[in-house]
Amino acid sequence: MTLPDHFTEHEQRQALNDEFHARPPVPLESPQLISYLALHHEGEPPGAALRHLAGLAEHFGQTITPEGSHRLIDLGLVQLKWELHNEFSGYTFFRPVAHGEGLDGSMTALDLIPADWLQNLPGKLIVATHLELRSTAEITPESVMAQLAPTGQTVGATVADGAAWVFTDFHFDKGFSRFLIIDISLTRRQAGRTVQRLVEIETYRLMALLAFPVAKEVGRLLGGAEQRLASLMDRTGGARSPEDERGILADLTTLAAEIENSVARTTFRFGAARAYHSLAMQRIEELRECRIVGLPIFHEFMERRLLPAMNTCETMARRQEDLSGRVARNSQLLRTRVEVELERQNQELLAQMNRRAKIQLHLQATVEGLSVVAITYYASQLVQYMAKGVKHYIEPLTPEGLTAAAIPIIALFVAIGTRRMKKHLSAVENGH
Repeated sequence: MTLPDHFTEHEQRQALNDEFHARPPVPLESPQLISYLALHHEGEPPGAALRHLAGLAEHFGQTITPEGSHRLIDLGLVQLKWELHNEFSGYTFFRPVAHGEGLDGSMTALDLIPADWLQNLPGKLIVATHLELRSTAEITPESVMAQLAPTGQTVGATVADGAAWVFTDFHFDKGFSRFLIIDISLTRRQAGRTVQRLVEIETYRLMALLAFPVAKEVGRLLGGAEQRLASLMDRTGGARSPEDERGILADLTTLAAEIENSVARTTFRFGAARAYHSLAMQRIEELRECRIVGLPIFHEFMERRLLPAMNTCETMARRQEDLSGRVARNSQLLRTRVEVELERQNQELLAQMNRRAKIQLHLQATVEGLSVVAITYYASQLVQYMAKGVKHYIEPLTPEGLTAAAIPIIALFVAIGTRRMKKHLSAVENGH
């Protein structure tokens, strides 16, 4: 039954379903030589890995579309599986060999790949490993156990419920780590899944460890920052003036900026380390390993060698976040002190302004009183002059008597007028 036309399909539906089925393991039969390369592509232009891959396909007479995040290419005697991840590209080369061929280690799957193409792979090499998938008719587990050095660091386990034996020491031999898989009763898909899990364990192990140098660098930075913070807190306790507190606050702000810059630079790396470590341990669980007497299993080896580094990264991440919070709290505390001091100064300033305003009010009242007296005086003089001019018409009143009688009336009108003017100006000032 086909999808009805009336459905509106989500634009990402097909892509999401394809992603769900992406990167399946390649079914394998022993004997098989596998080589795996992972290149960290930070700083590489987008699509560089796929364009380079297209060049290899063209060399072998094939054509691939320049899009997508995974490819399985048949190059004749070699198959190539390419996968694009967030930070790296993985190249897995599969080379079937004849029974007993290459047991001396002289052959690899990379021998059939053009050297110039390998040399020009975009990115920086982070993982390189060779894997051999052999049957018990070629190599027996007992023969491998007999050749192990007593003081060696070989890791080994039976996997897939005893269907295969796996050996490695995680050391580099001519730049490559090596895994030996002895096929007891693996199916083709089990063999493919086992190889895929082993290369993923190796990849995620090293990708997780990219955070370890960062953690050591952060540790040195945090040591100095914590000492500076302690010194600034001592200065805070001994601050005697607002200028001292503002200087300390400026230094705290600078320290906070440095720490936040470190957090911004390292948050992704520490988060990625946690994710890679989790994936590596998950892939080990999926191996369903059982102990070989006398050898550490993969889980035990990772717990002893990888977990301390991851714990260091986790500790540095928490310590960095904790220091950032402490600096923020101390900055807020000091900022509060500065603000309280500023408020106190503002209150003193307002009190001084209040006192000055009261003085000005007293002076204003005094001036107003003097103004009434002065205006009354000058107005009474005008009345007196006018009375002298018409003294013959106002007899028996005298100019002096008329002036004396006019003084209270003039003073009353001047006082009332002054008060009304004051009220009017106050109303204008208040916006009424």
